[in-house]
Amino acid sequence: MGRSSKWRNMIGGVRGRSRIFENRMVHALVAKKWDLLLLIMGFLLGRAMILEQLFPFGLAYFGVLYFLRRDLVHWIGVALFAGSLLAVTHHTGYLITEILVYLLIQKAVEKYERSEISLTPWLVAMSTFLVLLFAELIKAELSWYSLMLIAVESLLSWVLTLIFIQAVPVFTLTRKNYKLKNEEIICLIILLASVMTGTIGWLIGPATIENVLSRYMILLFALVGGAPLGASVGVISGLILSLANANAIFQMSLLAFSGMLAGLLKEGNRLAVALGLLLGSGILSIYIGSQADVIHSMWESLAAITAFLLTPRSWIQTLAKYVPGTQEHVKSEQDYAKRVRDITAGRVQQFSEVFRQLSRSFKQLTADHETNRKEDHAQHFINAVSDRTCDTCWKKTQCWDARFYQTCAFMTDMMDAVDQNPTMTKKEILPEWKKACIRTDLVLEVMKQQFSQYHHDQHWKRQILDSRQLVAEQLSGVSQVMEDLAKEIKREGQEMFLQEEQIRHALEELGLSIYSIDIVNLDVGNVEIEIIHPYTRGFDECRKIIAPLLSEILGESVAVKSEEMLAKGEGYSRVSFGSAKEYEIETGVAAVAKGGDLLSGDSYSMKELGNGKFAVALSDGMGNGERARAESSTALDILQQLLQSGMSEKLAVKSLNSVLMLRSADEMYATVDMALIDLYNAETTFMKIGSSPSFIKRGSEVISITAHNLPVGILKDIDVDLVSSQLKSGDILIMMTDGIYDAPGHAVNKEIWMKRIIQEIDVTLPQDFAECLLERIFRYQRGKIVDDMTVVAARVDKRQSEWATVRWPGVARMERPKTVS
Repeated sequence: MGRSSKWRNMIGGVRGRSRIFENRMVHALVAKKWDLLLLIMGFLLGRAMILEQLFPFGLAYFGVLYFLRRDLVHWIGVALFAGSLLAVTHHTGYLITEILVYLLIQKAVEKYERSEISLTPWLVAMSTFLVLLFAELIKAELSWYSLMLIAVESLLSWVLTLIFIQAVPVFTLTRKNYKLKNEEIICLIILLASVMTGTIGWLIGPATIENVLSRYMILLFALVGGAPLGASVGVISGLILSLANANAIFQMSLLAFSGMLAGLLKEGNRLAVALGLLLGSGILSIYIGSQADVIHSMWESLAAITAFLLTPRSWIQTLAKYVPGTQEHVKSEQDYAKRVRDITAGRVQQFSEVFRQLSRSFKQLTADHETNRKEDHAQHFINAVSDRTCDTCWKKTQCWDARFYQTCAFMTDMMDAVDQNPTMTKKEILPEWKKACIRTDLVLEVMKQQFSQYHHDQHWKRQILDSRQLVAEQLSGVSQVMEDLAKEIKREGQEMFLQEEQIRHALEELGLSIYSIDIVNLDVGNVEIEIIHPYTRGFDECRKIIAPLLSEILGESVAVKSEEMLAKGEGYSRVSFGSAKEYEIETGVAAVAKGGDLLSGDSYSMKELGNGKFAVALSDGMGNGERARAESSTALDILQQLLQSGMSEKLAVKSLNSVLMLRSADEMYATVDMALIDLYNAETTFMKIGSSPSFIKRGSEVISITAHNLPVGILKDIDVDLVSSQLKSGDILIMMTDGIYDAPGHAVNKEIWMKRIIQEIDVTLPQDFAECLLERIFRYQRGKIVDDMTVVAARVDKRQSEWATVRWPGVARMERPKTVS
């Protein structure tokens, strides 16, 4: 069995190494393929020319490759040299001299550590100008015309270097993403057209190679980008070819028209694009050239079409990834975003697990310490007392050697007695203890001192344990929040192309132009949709047309959440749509400080938490004045932030309690009265921590909400009782501090009295209701303000949509996805 397992492991290792070797070979072959393409481009650019006497391509290409592929730069030089040898007009000496001068200048710049690719255009232009000027001076043929040509060639080399810097990275695989700007696509086309000029003079039968390649390139870009890109490729390639060969000036119009016609038929497939090119080139050839030119043009088009039809689909898909607006480009962006989303969710999940493990370790440390403290308590006392009293006693050997167990029992009994009675005196020492020990008085004093020190130490150890417990609970809460975040990130990765197309079709049927639609979430009550559309000032189609139509398609109310203008000049706006809240909350508050002071110890807050919940909160700090106000406002701020982060209600209250206990050694506490109203269904959760009862006024009925919890900041462990209640449209929620609730005194049933007062107030606006209730209490106490008084009123109303839903013929209800990826 042992040998067979060894053989299996060896075979598995060999297979694993072979797979790694195969992967490396594949990557090496792919890299070699691109290296060969760069060398071929270098050869053709070394042969390329403009106006039969300007050669700005070679040095520009060499300068860019010097930075992007320095490992290949020697072979690039060889390829340029070989191409220049086969050029129509020999310029090998000029090219080699320009490369050497460029390298000398580049090395000098590198010596001063200022070598950057942004300097390359200037160095290339300088090298070209110096070499050509020196050559004219040597030949003694310098004239204004030759000086102008030198300046033109230097300027062209500068421009071409800038263009190659943008285009060459596509072939060197140094781009981090597939997205190309329009300017970068133009630079890529110029690079390819420049490479094609290196084939001037080559023939295959009656067809010229440069014309075949130019039409082949037009077919590729027309199929990928449509008429605009096809026409652009035709114009650029025709212009560069006409500069390289003056006899081909008519090629610019012919290729532009052919590219436009081929692009218009891109929806048909390859055959339709090929037919468009054939028609375009044939029509203009008949109009411009002779009968022989028409035949040659037809053969060139047929050759390009043949190569186009034989082009692998993978090549076209690779090209399409670089062109914005194509399906391949959109898919590549979505795949990239999905990978980033999955990696981010995985990392967040890992961090969540780390925090959860840390929380467990802190809780384990706390539990272990509690166990060890009970076990070591007795041993600690016996050792400490014996060290200070028995070491110098002449009876130590008799007590601890001869009667060890009896002495331990005596110490333990005395320790229990001191623990129960810390003020124990010598007179209370039992007679049998005195018979067993001759230093009972000293043992008692030492034991009392040890107990005092022990309690002092335990106080601080308890503080440390409380801190550990707080940290453990906080880590657990953070772990839960991060886990929920990871789930939310994964939910955003759900692909809903069918739903997006259904929405796009419905909006386009209404005559609206939509640039893009992104569905983030389609869960009931939590819809999230982002739409980018052309911005038209003053019409407000989003609220009047798009949101009502989405409401009809989804079967629930949808509203505009936010609008954002994109970059200036683009004319687009990003609009976020989401589930409309079914209920609206209107609030009011009335407050007065004790004795008419300016600063009250009560704090209140009414705000939407951002997760579909609306929080109405009230806190009463201990006492009055600035210190009480600070405690109450701190309690509300901490609690709201914890709830906004996604922490559960009970854990948030326990964390708040721990924070208030640890932040001050003084006895300070605060009551917390909070109502969390769900804006989708009006389900309300009440957290009443040491607070007065709350009341719900529903017509003529008044309902009280009570809970029996201590204020936060008193005890280490508190039990949080959450009370749930279903509110209805038209209900008024009233929350108050004890200054209001205790106004009738102890001789009256406060709850019944307060219900009667609330029932008598016939006001619908929350602000008026709060002011009326405070005024009633103020009059009942005959103008005396014996405590801080604050009352908060919140009215719940069913939301009324501003615009009715739009029903459009042929648009059906959307089927929501049943599973989440």
